[in-house]
Amino acid sequence: MEPDMTDTIRIATDRLSAELSTLGAELRVLRDEAGRDLLSDGPPEYWTGRAPFLFPVVGAVNDEAIRVDGKTYPMAKHGFARKSEFVVIDRQPAQVTFRLDADEATRARYPFDFRLDITHSIDGATLRTEAVLTNPGDVPLPASFGFHPAFRWPLPWGGTRAEHAIVFAKAEPAPIRRIGPASGLVLPEPRPTPVEGNTLVPHDDLFVEDALIFDRLNSRKLRFGVPGRRMIEVDFADMPLLGVWTKPGAPFLCIEPWQGLADPVGYQGDFREKPYVIEVAPGAERRFAMTIVTAE
Repeated sequence: MEPDMTDTIRIATDRLSAELSTLGAELRVLRDEAGRDLLSDGPPEYWTGRAPFLFPVVGAVNDEAIRVDGKTYPMAKHGFARKSEFVVIDRQPAQVTFRLDADEATRARYPFDFRLDITHSIDGATLRTEAVLTNPGDVPLPASFGFHPAFRWPLPWGGTRAEHAIVFAKAEPAPIRRIGPASGLVLPEPRPTPVEGNTLVPHDDLFVEDALIFDRLNSRKLRFGVPGRRMIEVDFADMPLLGVWTKPGAPFLCIEPWQGLADPVGYQGDFREKPYVIEVAPGAERRFAMTIVTAE
């Protein structure tokens, strides 16, 4: 599943450029029209990821395993797609599509047939990423899926780290969820939101306890950056959950639309019954999309 060599593909318009890897179909570089980097460069002392895809699970699972129809299967945090080699099935100057099909290695951890196609396309200053999960099998396909882009913090358009904010499209007064520091699993007690009105001002102390998990979102769109300056706009109309994460002191902030989340503490149920797991009927497909716009 982890190849020795990977290919990098560049797509671009005159306003945005991206570099994608066949390993995980991952967005590795995103630059504006002046060549300024918008994504993390993966500092190894913090986290080497740039924008991995989370499939077939989001977050950690109890005992590092999922349970399906009475059997147990090993499953790493965030699943295996991010460390799998995808095949390029379509390539154009501003668009590329990657594909991952089930094989013997994936079925040992996730006993289902699936096809996962991921398309990155640029239109002007907008990067759209769409994942299409298809079920070629004859039983319902349970799955979670998540995006995990790590944006530079601070962004290259001026302003200090402390001046950056996440501005949601709507007010977000609902409590949030947190993750147990030892287990990596979702704690049962909700916590007061750090969002004031529609604005979250991130700072290192917020992330000592890992990610902020928004499971009662009103918004499906947000902006990140220094208010009054150029910002990044993230639109995730298809995704009901949002994680926001960094490691204290790291030069990036991850804004993560999710369909799924880590297991609740002590969860022993079937994977199909886990909160926010979706099922794709035989012969059907499910789409997940996110857009990133450099917005004035």
